[in-house]
Amino acid sequence: MKLHHNPASPFVRMVTVTAREAGLADRIEEIFTGVFLPVSPHEGVISDSPLGKIPTLVTDDGTALYDSRVICEYLADMAPDKNLLPASGDARWRCLTLQALGQGLADTAVNLRYETALRPEELRWSEWIDAQRARINRSLDALANDRMAELADVTVGSISAAVCLGYMDFRYPDDDWRTPRPVLAEWYAGFSERPSMKETDPAVLV
Repeated sequence: MKLHHNPASPFVRMVTVTAREAGLADRIEEIFTGVFLPVSPHEGVISDSPLGKIPTLVTDDGTALYDSRVICEYLADMAPDKNLLPASGDARWRCLTLQALGQGLADTAVNLRYETALRPEELRWSEWIDAQRARINRSLDALANDRMAELADVTVGSISAAVCLGYMDFRYPDDDWRTPRPVLAEWYAGFSERPSMKETDPAVLV
C-alpha cells in the first residue's frame, strides 16, 4: 500500500497513528507530498484522488481510498485485533460519533489556520474567525464533559481526538485548552506517550 501524506496534516496523522495501532505501518509506503495549498493541486495526489486531498491510500490491488475516516476504518478492519472499531451496536455508533467530533474539530482548526496564517490580512473575515474559535471551544468542552468514557479505549475515535489535541498544540501553542479542561489534559498526556503518537508527532517530523 502507499499513502500520500504530509505529517503536518491532522487527517494524515489519524491514519498513520491508526496504522501503527493496527500493526500495519510496515505494509504502507509513505509518499511525502511536501507542502501544497488548496489553491495549488498536487499532481501526484490528483492521479489517485479526484479530490486532490491528503491522506489518500492506494491499496495493494490499486484501489484508492479517501478520506481519513474511510482509510482508518479500512485499517481497523484489516487489524488482527478488532477493538479499534467496534463491530456493531451502541459502542460502534459512539465510537464513530467521537471520530466525527475529532474530524470536525480538525476541519475547523485547519480552516482557521488557512484564514489566519495564509489569507491576506485585509481579506480576513473576523466574524468567521470568531465563529470557528467558538466551535473549537465547544468541541473541546464536549470531549472533556461528554466523551471521557469513550476516550478510555484506543479506537479510531480516541485516536481522532488525540490527534486534534496534538494539532492544537502544534498550530496554536498559545491557546491554553488544558487549564479549563484538566481531565482531558490528563488523558491526553497519557495517550500522547503511546509509541504511535510519538512516532507521528508533527513537531518532530516537520
